[in-house]
Amino acid sequence: MKTIILGPPGTGKTTTLLNLVDQFIQRGIRPKQIGYFSFTRKAAREAATRAAEKFGLDAEKDLENFRTLHSFAFSRLAMTKEKMMTSEDYKEFGKLVGIPIKTGKHSEDDGTFNSDNEYLTIMNTARVKRMDLLEYYDSRQNILDIERDTLYLLSEELKRYKKEKGLKDFTDLLEEFIAQENKPNFEALFIDEAQDLSLIQWDMVRSMWSNAKKTYIAGDDDQAIFKWAGADVDHFIALKEEVNDIKVLDQSYRIPGGPIHELSQKIISKVQNRFDKNYKPRTEHGILKRYSDVTQVNMSKGNWLVLSSANHFLDDVKDLCELQGWYYQHRGMNSVPLKLLIALNNWEKWRKGDTSLGTIEIKNIYQYLGDKVLPGFRSGKTFHSDTKYLVRDCRAEHGLLTTDVWYEAFDGLDTITENYIRNMRANGEQINKNPRIIMSTIHGAKGGEADNVLLMQDLTNAALETFSHDPDELHRLFYTGATRAKRELHVLDPKNFDRAYIL
Repeated sequence: MKTIILGPPGTGKTTTLLNLVDQFIQRGIRPKQIGYFSFTRKAAREAATRAAEKFGLDAEKDLENFRTLHSFAFSRLAMTKEKMMTSEDYKEFGKLVGIPIKTGKHSEDDGTFNSDNEYLTIMNTARVKRMDLLEYYDSRQNILDIERDTLYLLSEELKRYKKEKGLKDFTDLLEEFIAQENKPNFEALFIDEAQDLSLIQWDMVRSMWSNAKKTYIAGDDDQAIFKWAGADVDHFIALKEEVNDIKVLDQSYRIPGGPIHELSQKIISKVQNRFDKNYKPRTEHGILKRYSDVTQVNMSKGNWLVLSSANHFLDDVKDLCELQGWYYQHRGMNSVPLKLLIALNNWEKWRKGDTSLGTIEIKNIYQYLGDKVLPGFRSGKTFHSDTKYLVRDCRAEHGLLTTDVWYEAFDGLDTITENYIRNMRANGEQINKNPRIIMSTIHGAKGGEADNVLLMQDLTNAALETFSHDPDELHRLFYTGATRAKRELHVLDPKNFDRAYIL
């Protein structure tokens, strides 16, 4: 029995799967007889945590089959981290064969391969697509400066290197899992984010569902945006011919009615190959705004998700945030380093005299005070780890020479950083661990949401080329971006309308 569950944006696809898991456990199915696999480790861990809390289980011991497919193969094959290819191994391989490799690593989160070397990227992508390397090379439209013969020779040399070192990569693990005869027997098999699976992952899923009594495959083909990494959404769509049932979750709890829902439907209707499905938005009407210049966008209040097709398009928004004194995250880094943030916030509470701090917090503050701490005390050696201190204690016994406001006390902050923080505090910006403005590529924000989304339309040359021969890929990308908005969608005109996806 196989069922496809289609979950348009915000319809509670994962929650639906977890409710089904609950039902199986309530019926007495042992947790170890349930396989729950998601594209990312985070999603798999969240599923295990929820089931563990509800039924009083141990997430590690009782729910060991709540994993990514790569992690499950790793476990079933009794692998160890010492036997896995690392970035350092790829660097060593590069030196041996005479090609520059700075990075080469399979993500522990989802098993995807990341490298600055296009030869390695092509080699792995061909494998996850289950294609002959040279056939894949010949099918590519945009390969630059990659020699066909060199590609083949490097592939053979990499195989030889791994064999001599006794090392494997995550793609090797999937291949070995598929080849094994002894497959797990699950009472229920759950596959989440199925639209993101590569063909080799589909082969792994197929090898397991033949032994499973019930299989649930959940995803949304309209949000399939990882084709570049080998994802095979066409395979997912083709499953409609061999499953027993298809269920569509038809109520979004994220997308507001009105112009945001209408725009998203207009975008996705352009996709040629997709499941035909409809869903209802929330009754609350959303707001759609358009701008000709980024300086027109007021992000002074609320939580924001700023999305673009490539990271460098976000630089103008970053500059705007710094000018306005807005707290943001860019390329995964907060605009104020966390250590400085903690030190600043602790200092402003502590220096007034009513709050005591532990050794770790004070040592973190001391590193920013420079010569306002006597030389013999700057390392914090005079503190006891199990003791808390008032500011007067440190002035009397631990070399502290000041209780001035942070911008007079902290030493070594560059003028730009100091002015930026002062501007934020003057504006009443809440400077805490999580910035309220998150900048990301659309790919990086998959699964995220915010009350306000700013969507940029600029495209790189590579994206334009992709659009010319595979327009569905970009339609899905910008549909995914537009459907992150819970209340307001803000669309920024491109700098060049000839190099843009026009919304």
